[in-house]
Amino acid sequence: MTALPAIATAPRRMNPLRALRHGLTLTWRSLLKIRRNPEALIDVTLQPIIFVVLFVFIFGGAISGDWRSYLQFVLPGLMVQTIVFSTMGTGIALNTDIDKGVFDRFRSLPIARSGPLVGAVLGDLVRYALSLAVLLGFGAVLGFDFTGGFLGALAGCALVMGFALALCWAWVWLGVTMKKPQGVQGVGILLMFPLTFGSNVFVQAGTLPGWLQAFVSVNPVTYLVDATRGLILGGPVAQPVLSSLAWMAGLLVAFVPLALRAYRRRT
Repeated sequence: MTALPAIATAPRRMNPLRALRHGLTLTWRSLLKIRRNPEALIDVTLQPIIFVVLFVFIFGGAISGDWRSYLQFVLPGLMVQTIVFSTMGTGIALNTDIDKGVFDRFRSLPIARSGPLVGAVLGDLVRYALSLAVLLGFGAVLGFDFTGGFLGALAGCALVMGFALALCWAWVWLGVTMKKPQGVQGVGILLMFPLTFGSNVFVQAGTLPGWLQAFVSVNPVTYLVDATRGLILGGPVAQPVLSSLAWMAGLLVAFVPLALRAYRRRT
């Protein structure tokens, strides 16, 4: 009896819907890692509380005369600072997984090449949302007044999360490009401190020296803080919101292709 020749099965064509499904599956993997290792949430749960205590109670009296009025000013800025700093962890964790060979296993699977990166970013967004919830909850306990109303607070959180999503891709690119996690962390600290402290997170920009005001006026964190304050406390938000959205679009357009290209070369 003559054996029938094997019929080659053509691989299924990748499309955006399948790629998204693969990304969501790997997002669930990231969330399972958090469930099995709840210690990974310490930074996004305790760090916001520590920041509020340090800056409100130590500097509030000196800057605003009393800590309660300073809480109203600084809490929206701390929302931005906390999430901007947290995005650095995405690049570090990604670089660690690549260094351990985890992504070599992904490469052997019939999944979209973007899936592991999308999964890492979306999984971290859940951590950022938890961090915002802890920060706002602690602020409410201290007496923070959401004068912009519930919808304003919700819109402010959504804007900060959107900016975090866009900024994550810059860290994804760095995480894939650099050789070691320590390198990603070192570069992150050098970038994050000027962006967050060289802004209007902690003080009004008008109180700063002229040369520093020039940097603050073009700092994307400044636009995001202005927009978040306006939404949560009430006030004009059109210009800072549009500027923040423009920065978000620019980050996505610039770093998503760079991250995907660097990932293909690395793996």
